[in-house]
Formats: sequence, C-alpha cells, structure tokens
Amino acid sequence: MALLICAPALVSAQERASRQSRLDVQSYQIDAKIDPHAQTLAAIAKVKFIPLEDTSSVAFELNNALNVAKVLDEDGREIPSSRVAQDMQVRLTLPQTLQKGKPATITFIYDGKLSGDEDSPVFGIKFAAIHPDFAFLLYPSRWFPVNDYTIDRFSSDLKVTVPPGFKVVAAGLDSTEAAADGMTTFRFQFNQPSFPGDFAVVQASPQPMTAAGITTTFYFRKAASMAQAYGAEFADAVTYFSSLYGLPPKKDLTVVETEDGAPKGYSAPGLVFLSPGGIGSQVDKKLVANEVARQWWGSLLSPNSRNNMWIENGMARYSEILMVEHASGAGAMQSEVHDTYVEALTVTDPPLIQSGRLEDYSPEYWAATGGKGAAVFNMLRNVMGDDKFFKLMQAIPAQFTWKSIGSGDFEKLAEQFHGDSLQYFINEWIDSSGAPEFKMEYTIFRTQKGFRVMGKVTQDLDTFRMPVDLVIETEGSPVTKSIDVMGTSSEFSIDAYGKPKSVALDPQEKVLRLSDQMRVAVAIKRGEQFMAIGEYDNALREYQKGLDVTQNSSLAHYRIGEVFFAQGNNQAAANSFRHALDGDLAPKWTEVWSHIYLGKIYDVSDQRDRAVNEYRQALRTKDDSYGALEEASKYINQKFSRPRDTN
Repeated sequence: MALLICAPALVSAQERASRQSRLDVQSYQIDAKIDPHAQTLAAIAKVKFIPLEDTSSVAFELNNALNVAKVLDEDGREIPSSRVAQDMQVRLTLPQTLQKGKPATITFIYDGKLSGDEDSPVFGIKFAAIHPDFAFLLYPSRWFPVNDYTIDRFSSDLKVTVPPGFKVVAAGLDSTEAAADGMTTFRFQFNQPSFPGDFAVVQASPQPMTAAGITTTFYFRKAASMAQAYGAEFADAVTYFSSLYGLPPKKDLTVVETEDGAPKGYSAPGLVFLSPGGIGSQVDKKLVANEVARQWWGSLLSPNSRNNMWIENGMARYSEILMVEHASGAGAMQSEVHDTYVEALTVTDPPLIQSGRLEDYSPEYWAATGGKGAAVFNMLRNVMGDDKFFKLMQAIPAQFTWKSIGSGDFEKLAEQFHGDSLQYFINEWIDSSGAPEFKMEYTIFRTQKGFRVMGKVTQDLDTFRMPVDLVIETEGSPVTKSIDVMGTSSEFSIDAYGKPKSVALDPQEKVLRLSDQMRVAVAIKRGEQFMAIGEYDNALREYQKGLDVTQNSSLAHYRIGEVFFAQGNNQAAANSFRHALDGDLAPKWTEVWSHIYLGKIYDVSDQRDRAVNEYRQALRTKDDSYGALEEASKYINQKFSRPRDTN
C-alpha cells in the first residue's frame, strides 16, 4: 500500500460516487445463507430506493469476490448487468427510465466465497471473512449492494441462515425460526435509517458483563479472559458519553472479536467489533472511547457527504480526548491534544471540506478527518467556552437523530449556541488549508499604575483570524488575556500591576499551529507512518527533516536507530541510539529503550558483557514505559538473537 503524505488518492470514493446516478436507498431486505465449512455466502438482496434524478442506469458497489447470478426488477424481469472490478461496481442497464422521486425496487441474487484472503475494498484491511468456526461481515466489505458508501442511510430486514451450533449477532429486533436440514434462520429488523449492515456468526457462548447498570455482551474467543476488564470500560464510556451527548441509540452493546488483519475497532449500531490486536493484553481505553462514541457520531447521525466525514471521525477522535480528560485530568488531556495536533499537521492538503478526495482508511484520511477534525472541535470548545460547547454537543444528536448532517447545519447550530458569527472559524479550519506560525515581539513600559506590555503578533496567513491567549507571568499573579490575531500582523497592549517576567503566546497550545518543536514532531510522525508499511528510505528522510530543525532531538535519533536496526545495520543503529542518549531525552522513554536496543545490538555482535551492561543501565532508569523493565530483565538472563530469515 502506497502512503501519500500530502497528495490525495487519484480515484477516491467521492469521485466514484460522482460518476454514479444519484439514488437514495430506503431499505434492504436481505436473505443470506452462510456455509462456514465452504466459507461461502449466498444471498438475495431486495433494495428499495428513490431515484434523485431520471435515470435509465444505476450502479451499486459489491465485493469483487461475489458473483451476481441475476438482477430482477419489480416485475421479476431480468436486468442486464456488468461488472467493473476496478470500481467494485455492478452496473445495471434498466429496461425503462426510472422517474425522479418515484420509489423503485431491484433484487440482486448473488453468491461467493469470503475466506478473508480475497482482495479487500481497502488494500490490506480485512472487513469480511467466513471460517469454519466463526465469521464476520462488515459494511465496508460491500458484502451486499451498497450505494453512496457511509453516506446513504438505510433501514434493514436481515435474515441469516446458519448450520446447527452457530448463532448470528447483528443489529435490530431479533427473532429465530427453524430452517431446512436442522439449520436456523436469525432475523434482525432495524427500522431506523442508519448503517445496520454488519453481522457475525459465532459459536462461543456469550459473556455478559454488567457494570453501573449497563450490560455489555462479549463474544470473545482467544481474548475471553479480557471480557470482564473491557466490560467495565465499555460501561464507563457509555455512561460518560451519555452525559455529554444524550441517550445513546442502545446502551447495552454487543462486542465481537474478529481476527488479525481486521480493523482494530469497528462500530455499527449496537455492535462493536475488535481485532485481537485491538483487544491486546491491557484494555485500550482510547479505542473503546472511539468506538462507543460512534454509536452517536456515525450510527445515530452521520455526515451528508464524504467531504463532511470530519464531523463523524473528528468527534470520535475528540471523544478519546474527552475520555482521557474525564479519567486522568487536564494535564493528560493536554498531552493528548498535542499528539492529535501533530497528527493533524501531517496532512496539509486538501482542506477538510474536500476530504472526500482522500482514500478511505488511508493514513492521510485519518489524519485529516480524525486528527484535524478533533483539533477543530477542541479549538471550537476554546472559542465557545465549555458551557456553550457541551450544550452544542447535546443539541446536535438531539436535532439530527437518525439523520444526516452537513457543515452548514453544524455551523448554523454552533452559531446559535455561541451567540455570534463563526464564519471566520469555519473559513479558516474547514474551508481552508494551512496552519499559522506565530512570531511575537513586545516591549515593556512602566506606567503610573504598574506596567504595560505592548507588541505585535505576526504570521503568514493573510485571511487568518483567531482569538489567542496571551499570558504575562509577573512578580504577582499572572495576567491572561485573549487577543484577536487577525491577518498577518496584530498589535496588542496589556496592563499588569506586577513587573512582567515573561510573555507567552498560546502557552497551552490551544491553536493548531506550527513551530520548530511541532515541525520535528510532525516529521517524526510522518516517518512512523512510513515505518508502519516498511518504507524505510522514506521514513529516514522524514526523521532527518526533524533533525534538520532540532539536531539534539532524542526521538528523531531514536527513530532513525529503529530503522537501521530493522535493516540489520547494527553500527549505524548503535550510533543513532548513542546520539539519542546524548540528546534532549524527550520523551523520557527514549533513554530506557535506547539502552535496550544497544544491548540487543551488542548481543547480536557477540559482546555479551557490554549487552548486559546496557540492560542494567535500562533497569537503573526505573522507567517502565511500554514494558521496558520486563524487556530489559528478560535479556539480562537470556541473550537476544534476531529471528533467522528462512527465505
């Protein structure tokens, strides 16, 4: 998978949708049969929709692994169809023109094998797999004919027939009935327009966990021992977010374990799917927060276009930050905001309002819609104040229950609660790209009543406007004032009684902006994205950009050491880890892990005494970040060796 840091994908879901006839799907009636042993799906999907324009041809997205036997109109006549594998589409040539606004029905009869090894709609991510002992089929897999992915809301009547010993888990009012050959048909009716297009086939017994009056039912296989801990975390998240966003669509959720290669987390109405890597050996609190928040921001309401996915993904990501604040306080939240701002700045184009150009599930897509989206919500909270902001957060789900929302809807409601225009804010952070870099100069004067600080703030964005905190530390109490930074140069004058000792602009980094420190962090984040997909040369280039700004960045040196170590270049790796130890030691964990890596390098170089010395130095730091102390202790008693390449 190619990673694009600043450029949009050439063919995006938004562009594909623009080439299709416009439809509004109302409901699906699906009758599916799962054969776990053969790993096959056979289905009949009746799609009811309203044409939004006169049309004689329509197209739906359907997984390329599924074969369409026939497509029928309302009168049972067969409709000619063709496959376009590149766009994952089934295109239909209708016998007569459908009239705008007149309801129509098309029935798809199809089948195929979904073992999980087929080409996924998103390269490298598994959204559907049928195995002899379990199965999961998620909406992004397009296991049923999909129109306007993630945008066109629908209701559903789903029937899934499975062999004896299996159970189906899905969203909606459920019932069962006997089928032929001892099989059972599970029926799920979801009557509200949402995205109830996901189900799992399980054998394991449910593990209901109740905490704070909320019951979360788990279908975990390998991770069964984690159900109790996750039950408490899900209950906490549902309770807390209910206090922020109002009543959820369903408070008692069902959580299903998928498999390696699937998304770490995926949320559907009333359901959450977690991969083994997502579950882990310790509760991933941020992952739980993100997926639970999507019960509101995604299931209950959703964006009206791919260009507005920042609302859904941004609020899911910002909910992680709010959960950190709830659990650990403002200090932990500020650290999380910093990391989110770094992620947001890894993508400089396109503007959020054009984020539909980005390919689904790509790093730049998440950085823009999730990272920058969350940054927008955090900055809006600072502009509006907590009281007005959280009233807005309750009003949006209340007014858009089972509906779609656009940027214009969001702006109108935000201005209603703010009591003033937010056009400047929308123009800067939604409609435009780029981030300011503040420079400040000032002079301190003595006055009859104390002191006066006069100065100006400059930055490069001509249309920029934003209230920014300026803090004057004095011999007495600090003075904090919000100044309106507008255009490329803004003057200010602030009086203080005590003698000023320092003047800082936006010291808590509330505004998404560039600085030398931020440039280093962004370069390192980009390098990490390249490392995740094994593009070592690109990763090295990004890490070097960080060093070009700050030569003593321990994190940049450490990441470079990781690249060289992964390549087997032990000498270069050792040099980089030594540079990390001689650097600014920010973050602090770079010290303990540099010692551990040096120990490993000496071990593979048959210098056991030097290796043990490094492991002991790691233990002396008493820093257990990311399990460092256990790792160091392990290799004091056992020599490290690289896995042998069997190719």
